[in-house]
Amino acid sequence: MRNTSQRRASILQMLTQQGSVQVTPLVEQFGVSAVTIRSDLTALENQGVATRSHGGAILTRTPVAEQSIHQKDALNQQQKDRIGALAATLVQPGENIIIDSGTTTISLARHLREAQEVTVLTNGLNIAWELADAPGVDLIMTGGLLRKQSLSIQGAQAEACLQAYSFDKLFLGVDGFDLQFGVTTHHEAEASLNQKMVERAKKVIVLTDASKFGRVSLHRIVQLNRVHTVITDASISPEYSQGLRELGVELLIAE
Repeated sequence: MRNTSQRRASILQMLTQQGSVQVTPLVEQFGVSAVTIRSDLTALENQGVATRSHGGAILTRTPVAEQSIHQKDALNQQQKDRIGALAATLVQPGENIIIDSGTTTISLARHLREAQEVTVLTNGLNIAWELADAPGVDLIMTGGLLRKQSLSIQGAQAEACLQAYSFDKLFLGVDGFDLQFGVTTHHEAEASLNQKMVERAKKVIVLTDASKFGRVSLHRIVQLNRVHTVITDASISPEYSQGLRELGVELLIAE
């Protein structure tokens, strides 16, 4: 799986630089079969960043480069704080929730420090630290491998942890949000874990500032028919506001 992810990331980088790629040179470069390369190109097409062409693929959308969590944390701080405050009003005493890793979701954690009788499962090291001494919050951390770029815990152990639980709500952070391609993230293992979170939650709530709309990252987490609510800031465009309502997704604006 790791080799597959690395190869696809390399192919995407080539697509971004060249605008197109061909199957035969990729077979020679990576030492895999043509069937494998075609599968890679199909996966990139499914992510909305490439279109299959005769003998290869062409770039259709340039994915946004990933930033470190410290770089992300410095962006749109006021909007994220308002989003977190509004999200916290949706958490009721007695609920079991998942808070995904991220710099928007940590704002929710900060606003939950005074919550009562709430159980939180998280894969975010920074979120766990924020809630570690909150007296009314029972905290569960997934096991797994720490990805330092995002301070998120991931992998098979993290995914297996989720199977023992059922949650009322998932508060999901994203790297990209597109009306056609859905919710995306930069890293394959994070996407895989997020998909398991979606499966275990009765309600999926996406927290994102408006800068993420129209962006597509490499790995899709879920399409929008599985999202119940989106919480964002007032900078959302009329296109996305209308598009979400047409899809039946509840839209909450943090003023």
